[in-house]
Amino acid sequence: MNIYIGNLNWTATDDELRSLFSQFGEVTSINIVNDKFTGRSKGFGFVEMPDNASAQSAINSLNGQSFKDRNITVNEARPREERPNRERRSYNDRGSDNNRRSY
Repeated sequence: MNIYIGNLNWTATDDELRSLFSQFGEVTSINIVNDKFTGRSKGFGFVEMPDNASAQSAINSLNGQSFKDRNITVNEARPREERPNRERRSYNDRGSDNNRRSY
């Protein structure tokens, strides 16, 4: 089962999450999501546990509990939703010719 962990302290590490969740059973992977520009944690992550009963026990026990001075949100991860493509503008595209200044 893939488990979502929200409201993580930015200093939380993979090893700390592994230690927290391994109390309930085997942990196969940890993924703390980082900002691609700063490299800093975004405050959430995912833990993968192969045994659904152990994963559910971890969710029931840890949801709302304090971890590194923050009350974490722990629940079963939902599939990622597809986002509609946004129209992207280049830095050179400043609108129509009517909006351009002449120098």
